[in-house]
Formats: sequence, structure tokens, C-alpha cells
Amino acid sequence: MATINYRLADGTDQVVDVPQGWSLMEGAVKNGLRGILADCGGACSCATCQVVIPDDWIARLTPASEEEEAMMEFAADPQAGSRLSCQIPVTEAMDGMVVQLPKTQLI
Repeated sequence: MATINYRLADGTDQVVDVPQGWSLMEGAVKNGLRGILADCGGACSCATCQVVIPDDWIARLTPASEEEEAMMEFAADPQAGSRLSCQIPVTEAMDGMVVQLPKTQLI
């Protein structure tokens, strides 16, 4: 289990305990967070689960696959540190991570 702080586009924080093995997207969706649409349900085919990973955490994650990098071309306003949350499995080492949800996904 890892405690993940999802910083919503409106500036509020939602802290969620996410089981190891779930994706960051699953942690958000299964806890009712606003801003992760996940239209494809985690199949890496829609780019509606974009998050921004801070610099101090990005190097700790498994690098994006070619499939994820290709799908990021369809993400709204990607920036440095943008990843698809469906492609990031949660590990205990991620405990305390803060992820930013982009304003383009504000719902």
C-alpha cells in the first residue's frame, strides 16, 4: 500500500491509499477523484488519465513505453513530467508521491 497525494487541477489535494499493483489511474478512479477520466479504462488508448509527475519522482518510475510515448501525442497540453497514469503501477516505494492532475482534465 502506498499513500498517494493527487493534487487536483483546482489546487486541492486528495490523499488516497493505493494498493500495490494498482495503477495510479485505478487509485484515482476507484476512489472517485475528479480529473482522471480514463475513458479507455486503462488500455493506453485515450490519454485522458494524464498526470504530471514531479522531477524528484520521475526518475524513480519505470520509463514510459513506446506505446505510452506515442499516446502522449494525443494528451491535452502535455508538459515535462507528463505520463499516463494507467501505465504507472503503484509500488510501496511510491509512498508519499504527489502527482498533479492537469487543468485540461478539470471536471
